[in-house]
Amino acid sequence: MKFTSLRETVLFLEKQGELIKISQEVDPHLEMAEITRQVHDAKGPALLFTNVKNASFPALSNLFGTYERTLKIFEPELKQVRSLVDLRSDPRWLLRSPGKSMGALKALLRAMPIRSSPARVLKHRTRIDQLPMIKCWPEDGGAFVLLPQVFSKDPSNDSIFKSNLGMYRIQISGNAYEPNREIGLHYQLHRGIGIHHKKALEQNRPLRVSIFIGGPPAHTLAAVMPLPEGVPEIAFAGALAGRNFRYTSKNGFFISNDADFCITGIIVPNQTKPEGPFGDHLGYYSLEHEYPYLKVESVWHRPGAIFPFTVVGRPPQEDSNFGRLIHDITRTAITDALPGVTAVNAVDDAGVHPLLLAKAHERYLPYEKRVPRELLTHASAILGTGQLSLAKYLFICAHEDNPGLDVNDEKAFFIHLLERVDFSSDLHFTTRTTMDTLDYSSSKINTGSKLVVAAAGEKKRGLAVQFPQDFSLPQDYINPGFAAPGMVVVQGPEFTSYTSGKKQINGLKKHLQNQDGLESLPLLVVVDDAKFAKDTFSNFLWVTFLRSNPSHDIYGLRDKVVFKHWECMEPLIIDARIKPFHSPPLESDPATIERVKSLAKKGGPLFGLV
Repeated sequence: MKFTSLRETVLFLEKQGELIKISQEVDPHLEMAEITRQVHDAKGPALLFTNVKNASFPALSNLFGTYERTLKIFEPELKQVRSLVDLRSDPRWLLRSPGKSMGALKALLRAMPIRSSPARVLKHRTRIDQLPMIKCWPEDGGAFVLLPQVFSKDPSNDSIFKSNLGMYRIQISGNAYEPNREIGLHYQLHRGIGIHHKKALEQNRPLRVSIFIGGPPAHTLAAVMPLPEGVPEIAFAGALAGRNFRYTSKNGFFISNDADFCITGIIVPNQTKPEGPFGDHLGYYSLEHEYPYLKVESVWHRPGAIFPFTVVGRPPQEDSNFGRLIHDITRTAITDALPGVTAVNAVDDAGVHPLLLAKAHERYLPYEKRVPRELLTHASAILGTGQLSLAKYLFICAHEDNPGLDVNDEKAFFIHLLERVDFSSDLHFTTRTTMDTLDYSSSKINTGSKLVVAAAGEKKRGLAVQFPQDFSLPQDYINPGFAAPGMVVVQGPEFTSYTSGKKQINGLKKHLQNQDGLESLPLLVVVDDAKFAKDTFSNFLWVTFLRSNPSHDIYGLRDKVVFKHWECMEPLIIDARIKPFHSPPLESDPATIERVKSLAKKGGPLFGLV
């Protein structure tokens, strides 16, 4: 639908039976987030909270809570944007499909931002503390804006086509922030606003920032879209909305005319304050760290403004539908940007960034089934591309070995790879490199390692679903089981330090090294809770790849270094136990859970929903 405002979206969903209103007073401290989580888990409707405690505005959540509802919101403009992406990937498509290409041209016309006035968002002013102060998890450092669109310009170039619109964390209460005058701003190092901030620091100038909340849903999606460098998000927002992005300026700040709220302020050079903790999309807390903060100038809102928010946590959550939609839109862009790569999956169950699965052509002649070569070229390209560069593990297979292999079927992909991998040649580490800011598997923020596992050729082994007859473990390793064929989970002793942890794993290796039949068990993961890790493949992926740092936590039988290349025999051992420096996992407040359950009883506002 072509929405000009968030309120239009709400009315549309209400008519579709995809939204309910909750008029009973609700508490933004934990309660609203818990309600949203439970309704989301039940695949329920969008929620409009009309009576938010200590707030002057209604709040909307679970807007994109199901993929089907997400598609309703963005169709039919979504078809035109897909066509635009196809056209950019292959301009010859314009001649081959002139009918479909008309949709792409319409989207292209809508991509041009339009300066206009008056701006309804500038009708009224308010204060930060009048917004719904939503705190999602018990250990969060305060309340956060949870669907912000953060706008900045290149300090060296005032053109809106050099702007950035991103979804960065905004903390609006807690810590050392001066109420109503200061708010936290958290961004990852590689993001667009980070580049703008760096330039502003070099010029010793404050960076002007505008934060938009609400407006057409397309504006929200545009803020998380991984667009090619040089393509401004506000252009994509117009194309997806089916309506050009309308803007104006106020006191030197860029203003989105269609937003529900707009916060303006400046980042003062070389000043930071503690930000966080925050319950993040990896399923763990991001801990408290020093980050820039915004000195608030104004908080504007349109008449009848609605405050949208989401709740992030261990996948799948609402943001998983964003990821799925982005993959749908950019399906041809990946193969266009990475020639030879036929498919990539940033695995949602593993927190998206920690694990990538990919297929690519292995065409170097002669095509040696035994040694992947071109795959390593493709792997380097993948890890050098945009947000894919955040990956900690990249598992890549040769397209020729099974053209029909679906990278989105994670279990099938792992089986294919483990049947073919040669641990004496196919493991490629990068150490002491940049890691995702949100990943705490390393003891030092932003620093860690990467592992590329590249496998090509015929099957080298079958994968067991039962242990060999003489299989045994040291007495402090218990509850062995299978997460999937060939993938063993074992509960190990508590990890206290890398000194003792390495000694423990070496004891496991020594115990296993003379046993027969281990070639059919190529992957062994040591965990704290084997029952949980093998209960579902989703649990296995989450534990294995979020709780390990490749350079520190990977071992193997008969491992050695040959001319600086590390190799081993099966099984490859991943130590995915919780380390003392890991951030804690997200857990809901028990009292809040019970309170929400009471709202679901007969006569309550959530009856029949959860």
